[in-house]
Amino acid sequence: MADEPTNGELSRLIGQLDNRMDNRFGELNARLDKVVTIDVYTLQNQHTDKRISDVETAVQRAADSTKKLEDDFEKYQRDQAEKREDDRQKRLYQAILPVLLGLISAAIAVWAVVSR
Repeated sequence: MADEPTNGELSRLIGQLDNRMDNRFGELNARLDKVVTIDVYTLQNQHTDKRISDVETAVQRAADSTKKLEDDFEKYQRDQAEKREDDRQKRLYQAILPVLLGLISAAIAVWAVVSR
């Protein structure tokens, strides 16, 4: 029985073990207070996914708006080119028609003189 600890030694060893366990549980509790629960993690992921979705939607709207603006600008340029072409043709006809009428009048006058 000489190898067996006395009751006092056992009590002291149990007290030391108890203190160590209290310290370890205190450290564990401190770490658990810092750990994010799965619920918080899930909510954070849902919020992040929603924000990403909102940003994707805004980017798509901006791209659509840009495409529409580019299409409208191209249509405006085509319309302006057609308008300039129409104006050019009108000015050309306004310049040629009086000259042509003058030539026809002169030809008729010459023909009337020659045919007498």
